[in-house]
Amino acid sequence: MRSRLRINNFLLIALLFLVAGCATIYNPATQRNELILIDTASEISLGRDMDRQMQRKIKVSADLQLQTRLNTIGYKLAASSDRQDLLYYFRVANDEELNAFALPGGFVYVNSGLMQRATDDELASVLAHEIGHIAARHSVKKLQAAMGYNILINLALGISGNASLGRAMDIVFNLVNLGYSRQDEFLADRLAVKYSKKAGFDPYGMVTFFKKLAEEQRRKGPSFRIVFLSSHPPIEERIKNVEKEIIHVSSIPQTSPERKVNHDN
Repeated sequence: MRSRLRINNFLLIALLFLVAGCATIYNPATQRNELILIDTASEISLGRDMDRQMQRKIKVSADLQLQTRLNTIGYKLAASSDRQDLLYYFRVANDEELNAFALPGGFVYVNSGLMQRATDDELASVLAHEIGHIAARHSVKKLQAAMGYNILINLALGISGNASLGRAMDIVFNLVNLGYSRQDEFLADRLAVKYSKKAGFDPYGMVTFFKKLAEEQRRKGPSFRIVFLSSHPPIEERIKNVEKEIIHVSSIPQTSPERKVNHDN
């Protein structure tokens, strides 16, 4: 009994120290002060584990031309992101569906089918949208909300056990499969316009890409399901919001971003 009390007291002290060390930071992507319990190093570590798991689940394309195109566009957008405390990694998934998704820590996947159908400006808008999710720390905040006390204790003790890691992966993979909230998607769309414009791409590429998705949706009917649309706001509403944001960012003077290049793929 005394041993259990000592352990509980230790965990409580560790938790208090951790919470005391967690600062409310200003997130320029969301333009709000936010309490982030998962620091960048922990997020990157989790992202690397998930990236390895993902590469076991799907086939990563060996097409050098596709990868070069993805990197060239992706690195320009990454340099325009509000978040510069991590490197970004871009993977081409060998899949014909028009899909893309992001993992914590800067890992972005785009299906080869999407790349073949999208212009450079459209591809830039998709990548910028996923980078927006990372910059806003959407998956990280979902993990904090879902795991709460458990993730605090594990971080305090430096534990990344299989059970906790497995649960964290399940939560993020669920986001990958089902999509984010309505508010998160609207924000990622707005950030996509901002990053595309800043990186030198035409942000209207997001509108033309949405119209391609809408046409594909009409053509295939109920069988058409992609993460970029499922559980999201109606595509017509997203198009209207993006067009408004394009007008807004077009009125703001843009500066050329410094290029942050990452050759580690």
